[in-house]
Amino acid sequence: MAKKSGLGRGLGLLVGEADGETAGMHPDSTLPIGQIRPNKNQPRRVFDEHELSELTDSIKQNGVLQPILVRKVGTDYEIVAGERRYQAAKAAGLKEIPVVIREISDDDVFKLALIENLQRSDLTPLEEARGYKKLIAEKDMTQEELARVLSKSRSAITNTIRLLDLPSEVQELVDDGRLSAGHARAILAVPSEEGRIRLAQKVVDERLSVRQTESLAPLFSVTDDAPRPTRAPLPASYKRAARQMRLALDTNVKVRSVKGKNKIEIEFSDENQLAHIVDLLAGPGTWSE
Repeated sequence: MAKKSGLGRGLGLLVGEADGETAGMHPDSTLPIGQIRPNKNQPRRVFDEHELSELTDSIKQNGVLQPILVRKVGTDYEIVAGERRYQAAKAAGLKEIPVVIREISDDDVFKLALIENLQRSDLTPLEEARGYKKLIAEKDMTQEELARVLSKSRSAITNTIRLLDLPSEVQELVDDGRLSAGHARAILAVPSEEGRIRLAQKVVDERLSVRQTESLAPLFSVTDDAPRPTRAPLPASYKRAARQMRLALDTNVKVRSVKGKNKIEIEFSDENQLAHIVDLLAGPGTWSE
């Protein structure tokens, strides 16, 4: 059986409406704000407070100039596109808001909300990644279908979804805007979670560029857990010789093998002890000659 397309013909038309935020369309009606509810699957979680405040002021002065897109759910209406205008209208104290009402299935509403936000560049990189993953996991879409719908390459979809592999501490920095998507992708080159967190914090603290982050990533890829070369055990005769010389010279002595060379290390505290050791090794009076 052939797999269904990611977008139905009706949704394709609605994408055009969402893309233009229903600009130029006559509202079907106005609805009481209390009868409208946000889309619980809205992919965008972060609304810029400054932009929302500006929109609220504009609505107070001019009203809502473009209707929001909604669908009927039970006795209420659910927002499909235009939640920012809805939030600003509530903050402005409006009792009603103009709407365009469309019949949209459960399978299509999240796709449309995601596409509308992506086309308006309203999502953070991680919100975008979560939206992609949700569509692929729950709405029976492949990465190829999603890429075609959004006019993106499959690699762009894959690279964005990979951001969800970052530790939660790093994801918070991305959501807060302190790390860009480019920084995040560079940090993903570090294999360990601890290394990714340390590099992310360094980038934020020192305000490093994406290129600088890419250059540092290999350095943070080396961990203390990396296997180290093992040294061959010293022969028993070396240990025995060190012990006998410690007794004879009354100081610490080590017999070692370093980089293929054998060495005897004799400790002394000052010049007097050094003279004493020389006399013991070379004979009395040797130091003063």
